[in-house]
Amino acid sequence: MEVKHNGNKYNGVFFMEDEGKQIASMKYVFAGDSKFIIEHTEVNPAYESKGLGRQLVQAGVDFARTNHYKILPLWPYAKKVFDKTPEYNDVKF
Repeated sequence: MEVKHNGNKYNGVFFMEDEGKQIASMKYVFAGDSKFIIEHTEVNPAYESKGLGRQLVQAGVDFARTNHYKILPLWPYAKKVFDKTPEYNDVKF
């Protein structure tokens, strides 16, 4: 499934849809010009254990790398993914 992104200079969301219905999302808010905070992730229970949350975090990491941002993964799931993935240390704040 494709990860989509909507955002502006204040906040944004990465999300996934199935048949036009949102099934997973990861919300973030900017904290200054160079970092953002992952403040919430959510996956529809019918789609749990399919790796969708990890795909959303990966999309956030890719976005941060492309735009030279740092990420503060405050949401517990995102923090857990960052803690288990040392490859993300380059974008971790």
